[in-house]
Amino acid sequence: MSVKWIPVLLLLQLSCQFSPGGCGKVLVWPTDYSHWINMKIILDELVQRGHEVTVLTSTVSILVDPNKPSAIKFEIYNTSLKKDDFQKLFIEVISKWTYMPEDTFWTYFLRMEEVILEYTDSILKLCKDAVLNKKLITKLQQEKFDVILADAVTPCGELLAELLKIPFVYSLRFSPVYTVEKRSGGLPFPPSYVPIISSELSDQMTFIERVKNMLYVLYFDFWFQMFHEDWNQFYSEVLGRPTTIYELMGKAEMWLTRTYWDFEFPRPLLPHFELIGGFHCKPAKPLPKEMEQFVQSSGEDGIVVFSLGSMVSNLTEEKANMIASALAQVPQKVIWRYEGKKPDMLGPNTRLYKWIPQNDLLGHPKTKAFVTHGGANGVYEAIYHGIPMVGLPLFADQPDNIVRMKIKGAAVRLDINTMSSADFLNALRTVINDPSYKENAMKLSRIHHDQPMKPLDRAVFWIEFVMRHKGAKHLRPASYDLNWFQYHSLDVIGFLLACVATAMLAVIKCVLFCCQKFAKTGKKEKRE
Repeated sequence: MSVKWIPVLLLLQLSCQFSPGGCGKVLVWPTDYSHWINMKIILDELVQRGHEVTVLTSTVSILVDPNKPSAIKFEIYNTSLKKDDFQKLFIEVISKWTYMPEDTFWTYFLRMEEVILEYTDSILKLCKDAVLNKKLITKLQQEKFDVILADAVTPCGELLAELLKIPFVYSLRFSPVYTVEKRSGGLPFPPSYVPIISSELSDQMTFIERVKNMLYVLYFDFWFQMFHEDWNQFYSEVLGRPTTIYELMGKAEMWLTRTYWDFEFPRPLLPHFELIGGFHCKPAKPLPKEMEQFVQSSGEDGIVVFSLGSMVSNLTEEKANMIASALAQVPQKVIWRYEGKKPDMLGPNTRLYKWIPQNDLLGHPKTKAFVTHGGANGVYEAIYHGIPMVGLPLFADQPDNIVRMKIKGAAVRLDINTMSSADFLNALRTVINDPSYKENAMKLSRIHHDQPMKPLDRAVFWIEFVMRHKGAKHLRPASYDLNWFQYHSLDVIGFLLACVATAMLAVIKCVLFCCQKFAKTGKKEKRE
C-alpha cells in the first residue's frame, strides 16, 4: 500500500469511531478481468466509508495488481500455477466458448462444459493453494474479519468463510451453471417464462421455445449433479465432514446480482437477492484534450464508440478490414479501442486507441451509437447514458445481454463470425438514423435512474448490514431446509391423492356391498 494513503486511512478510521455502524474488516475473494474491474468499485466505496478491505489474491492474478497505489490491502499467496498458463486459460475460454451459428444444441453445450471444467479446475488449484496454506489461514483468522465478499463465478470464498467462521456475501452477474442460483440460492426459475442463461430467449416464449427452455433447465440440473464432484471431495476433506459446495454456497447471506429491471425480464426474487445493476456507472468526466478535439470535429454527425471489452483487444486481419471499411462509410467520427495491426481499410474518420475512457465517451452529448461485444459493464454504461447499441456478442452471457437489449428495442444484433461489411454498415445506420432506438435507450436510462437508492449505495448497505448483524438469517427462506420433493409439495399431493383414492375406494366398496346385499335380498324374495 502506498505511503500517501496512510493519512487518508487514519482520517477514515477516526471518522468510523463516530459513525453509527462503526468500521468493519472485509476480506475479498475476487475474480479476474471485468469481474475485478466491477468489484473494485464496491471495494473503493467501502474504503471511502472507513472499512478496512483486504483482497486475497494469488501470484498469477492478471488485472488484480497489488503494485498500483491503493488504500486497499492485498494479501498475496503463492500458487503452483504459472501466470502465462493462467492467462492462456482465459484466452482458450474465449476461443472455445465463442458461439458459432452452425453449432447444434449438444455440440455447443458440450464445448461449454469442457471450457467451464477447465476453468474451474484451475480455480480449484488456486483454492487449494490458499486453503492448504496453514500460515496464510492462521494469519487470516488472527485478522478477525467481519465479512467475506466473493464472486460466485470463482468458488472458494464460501469455504474460507466456513474456516474463518464469518458470514459472506456474493457479487455476481450469473454463475456459469445457473443452477447455483437455483439450488444454492433457492431462487425460483419457472421455465415457462424465465429464460435460462444461454438460451437467448425472452419471457414471451412460444410453445417450441418453452420446450427449448425446459431442455436447458433439465440439462443444467443433470450437469450440476456431476459438475462439482472434485470440489465436494476437497471441501469434505478440509472440513473433516461430508459436505458439498452446494451446501456451503447456500449459506451466503446476500446475493448482490449485477442487473436491474431496466435489463431483466420480470421474474420472482427472494429477500436475500438484491439487484445492483449499473452500480459502476457514473456521470461522464471531461475527455482528454486530444480526444475531445477529435470528438468536436465530428460536428452534428457525432461519434460512434467501438469496444469489444477488456479480454478482446484485436481481431483477424480480414475481420478488422471488413469492419474498418464499414466504419469508413458512416459520416460519424469513430473511436475504436483496438490493439492489433492497423487495418489497411481504416478510414480517415476512425481513430484507434489502446485504451478509451468508455464511460466518459458514452456520456458525451455527441455519442450516437455504441458498438459492443455485449459485456454487462458496457451494456449498463450504455443504458445509464441512453445510447443505442450494435451488439457483436462473443461468449458467456454476451449473447443473452444483447438479446435483452434487442427485445427492448435499444440494440441491433449481428453475428461477428458471419456478418458482412454491408450488414455491419446497415446495422450502424439503423441505430443511428432510426429514432426509435434512441427513444428506447433513453426509456431504459430513465428507468435506471428512477430508483430510491443508487445501486452502489444499495450494494454497500447490504454488505454493512451483514457486518452489523453478523449475517442476515431472517431473510433466509424456509425452502433451504426442504428437499426437492417437499419443495414442490409432492409429498402433500401424494398424501391428498392417497386420501382421495382411499375415500373413493371406500365409497366403491360400500356401493358394491350394498348392491350385493340388495341382489341377495332380491333373489331371496323371488324364491319366496
